[in-house]
Amino acid sequence: MNEYLTQSLMVLGLLALIVEAAVFGFSLMVLFFLGLSLLLAGLAMWLGLIPETLLAALITAGVLTGLLSALLWKPLRRMQESRSPSDVRGDFAREPFVLAADVDSRGLSEHRYSGIVWKLRSHTPLAAGTLVEVERVEVGVLWVKARESGV
Repeated sequence: MNEYLTQSLMVLGLLALIVEAAVFGFSLMVLFFLGLSLLLAGLAMWLGLIPETLLAALITAGVLTGLLSALLWKPLRRMQESRSPSDVRGDFAREPFVLAADVDSRGLSEHRYSGIVWKLRSHTPLAAGTLVEVERVEVGVLWVKARESGV
């Protein structure tokens, strides 16, 4: 069991960091602290600072997880909140289409595009059959406006 404990700690730490970054996008942060503490515990074992036992690994990882989360929680949370929301503009947002139903600001109408059912909203009421273009994209919502003729 203890033969590969140092390497196992480092691999588990890297896996936790990869899952946190790739799957959760640093929104969970618990896996970030756990992964970092496992990496540091493995490094401490490799350097001979702590004995190569499971108990030492668990205690070190637990203490480091607590310390790292206490020290880094607020700065990381502030960093996440300081991001300004950016407008999403995809290529599909430039393609005009004809409305199948009336659209207003309530978002009761829907439009299926690229396998996704989008809610349609508009600042001004638009009648079915109107040629529209996407003005803005939000999560699950396309804000549309009437397309000017001749464009």
